[in-house]
Amino acid sequence: MHSNNYFSARLSLSFLWLATALTSAFFARNIGYEVLAHGGIHGSLASICIWSGSALDFLIGAWLLSGRQLKLCYLIQIAVIVTYTLLLTLIKPDFWLHPFGPLTKNIPLLVMIFYLYQNDSHYLNDGQPK
Repeated sequence: MHSNNYFSARLSLSFLWLATALTSAFFARNIGYEVLAHGGIHGSLASICIWSGSALDFLIGAWLLSGRQLKLCYLIQIAVIVTYTLLLTLIKPDFWLHPFGPLTKNIPLLVMIFYLYQNDSHYLNDGQPK
């Protein structure tokens, strides 16, 4: 992967995590509550799930921007995406057929993150080759 592509991929992932965090917490919280209600999660527990998920997403996005310990960050992203995907599959399996791809998009994201993980040792924090 060319160094500019590596850096751009990392920044775009950061944008995705940060945008998801802000959207989930402030702009589309009701959607989160609806999804959690399908899984029998209501009230305070639903609020905790939404706010903690948003915080986790925000931390991952900020971590990517920091450029520190990226290999660990990539592994954590993979674990979080797999966990979110499994939970949503149990709660709302029809999301696999949703036209906006809330679950199907996770497959190419996982592939990209794994590719970044494999190639991380070749680049500095700013995306330049070592």
